[in-house]
Amino acid sequence: MDLSLVAAWLFLAGSLWGAWFTWNAYRPIADRPRLAVLSFFAGWLTTELALHHLAWQGILTAGFIAVGALRHWPAWVGLAVTLASWVGLVGCLRTALATETVVEAALQAGLGPEYRSRIHSDLAAATLAPRVDWRQILLPFPIRQPHVERIRNIRYARAAGQNLLLDVYRSASRPTGCPVLLQVHGGAWVLGSKNEQGLPLMRHLAERGWVCVSADYRLSPAATFPDHVVDLKRAIAWIRAHIAEYGGDPSVLVVTGGSAGGHLASLLALTANEPAYQPGFETVDTSVTACVSFYGVYDFTNRFGLWRHDGLRDVLERQVMKASLEEAPEAYEAASPVARVHADAPPFFVVHGTHDTLVPVEEARRFCQILRAASRAPVVYAEIPGAQHAFEIFPSLRTTFVLHGVERFLAYVVSQRREAVGVPCAASAAASRA
Repeated sequence: MDLSLVAAWLFLAGSLWGAWFTWNAYRPIADRPRLAVLSFFAGWLTTELALHHLAWQGILTAGFIAVGALRHWPAWVGLAVTLASWVGLVGCLRTALATETVVEAALQAGLGPEYRSRIHSDLAAATLAPRVDWRQILLPFPIRQPHVERIRNIRYARAAGQNLLLDVYRSASRPTGCPVLLQVHGGAWVLGSKNEQGLPLMRHLAERGWVCVSADYRLSPAATFPDHVVDLKRAIAWIRAHIAEYGGDPSVLVVTGGSAGGHLASLLALTANEPAYQPGFETVDTSVTACVSFYGVYDFTNRFGLWRHDGLRDVLERQVMKASLEEAPEAYEAASPVARVHADAPPFFVVHGTHDTLVPVEEARRFCQILRAASRAPVVYAEIPGAQHAFEIFPSLRTTFVLHGVERFLAYVVSQRREAVGVPCAASAAASRA
């Protein structure tokens, strides 16, 4: 058997496999549920790990050339395919680098061209050009931040026989009077936990003088909406009562989350002090200072016909709402952030990727249009070119630029709040650490 011929065919097969990942990054499948999920995972791992794809394809190519694969025509075809794939991967990196410009333009459009000049001096680290931690990008796991400590598994409530737990992230220097961030994990309301999502953002902000809280909540199908929101309102109640013990200022509370977490974070922001979501703790203040929503679901009714397939509707009907839209239209309406917008909504920063195959980017656009028309507070919308769903779960170039933009937004919000109440906050004791 001619091993070089076998290698040539294997090289062609591997080249086609790698090229499909690159092709899918540019042309993801969004119109069929199962293929959309597959396309999401492949596109997500390609666009955020383009350097790693270049590396493994380069190693593959060198290895096959070394064993003489180029003595046969399939290897030459494979080499051409691989070179085309590399061009595409470099394009992915160029698109990721453009994120910085896109996010800054969104902030200027939503907050005003001179918004940086309105950020207080002790939060000035937010206005610096983003520092790219190439070591963390090349080795994204574990997600490191040596100056941050994590306090795990604090029980904040008990519901339906289940202990509800949260983690607190704070600077190892333990400053006091820090603004607080509540992170809500996603997972289609049926899976996920406080341990997997929002880690780059929480660790970055905690190093800069924030106290960050990541909370679990009851999941479907055991839980039926609005159990998820009720639990998170309980987490806010815990923050109001106890976060000062960990250095946080309970009067400055921002909520954030991605996907289902973006949906829940948006609802928390838009339903402050709503008794129906606060059974037994109706008098607790559950308002928030601002909301940062990543690739969220904003309309359970799909009133604008934007969903490309029935996958989300099936999850809602069978596991989350336990009823169809036709059977419970009022419940679906109440669960839709797009239907809950109002003039007193807090500031919003909405982030969504153009290549999201799980939640259409058009839904975020429509939500922001409606929110801007109703709210007196700023609404920032950043549409991230080339980004898939869940793009910021681990460190990447795109994640770096988006999270620094979020930090600038939050610094602006905190600064404006200080001016409104006239009380300085001792936050950002670690802000000088760039």
